[in-house]
Amino acid sequence: MEIFSYQFLDFTVIDLLDVLVVAFIIYKLLELVKGTRSAQMMIGLVFIFMVAFLAYWFQLEGLKWLFTNLATVGFIVLVVVFQPEIRGGLAQIGHTRFMRRFVKSESEHAVDEVVKGAIRLSELRYGGLIVLERQVGLKNIIATGREINAEVSSDLLTTIFTPYTPLHDGAVILRNEKLLAAACVLPMTQNPRYANLFGMRHKAAIGVTEESDAVCLVVSEETGAISITHQGKFKRDLEKLTLRESLMEILEMS
Repeated sequence: MEIFSYQFLDFTVIDLLDVLVVAFIIYKLLELVKGTRSAQMMIGLVFIFMVAFLAYWFQLEGLKWLFTNLATVGFIVLVVVFQPEIRGGLAQIGHTRFMRRFVKSESEHAVDEVVKGAIRLSELRYGGLIVLERQVGLKNIIATGREINAEVSSDLLTTIFTPYTPLHDGAVILRNEKLLAAACVLPMTQNPRYANLFGMRHKAAIGVTEESDAVCLVVSEETGAISITHQGKFKRDLEKLTLRESLMEILEMS
């Protein structure tokens, strides 16, 4: 169905849908890299595309040859450069409403133990990183630590994060009611927004949630403050009395 026609230009419903889909994809790409180290790279990329467009428009043979031969290599370079953003974006696409894993009543005991453990760590001024795996598997991260595969409990969490014990340095990974591994290495956020705001522990807590749908509790060794990260966002200095409510709210929404 034709929407309008002007001289040689015909604009149909298919053309309109095409424009809307492209606009949506561009919007999502910009949303994906907003506030990250890749934002400036994206600006540079847009500039290169503009130059390429002008080269083809004005039939600049030298530039056309250059862009044609660099196209394949350029695609590979883009995948490497934007790897964290692509990984996080694909994780979000797969994390649809139909595929979400809701918190079951039998898992609420595990949530209670995590909350009790985090509060205990806070009171003792022990640093802690507690990662709750969701739909996106964390097998690669689990492989960096020591296998535990035990029932999660506040006592176990306190023991693991006691300073100078073999497993205190790193994160624990939880799946449902099981503590799978400890002393795990998490990916650091590269978001420049957090460059001078947080230490390594908090950057790791943000990083793992940028690349997966996991939820992470982080306890500050210096202040005892408890924070939650999810989807690369940070909720800091949560009240102990409302910590469980805040955690359950995120788990049920995600």
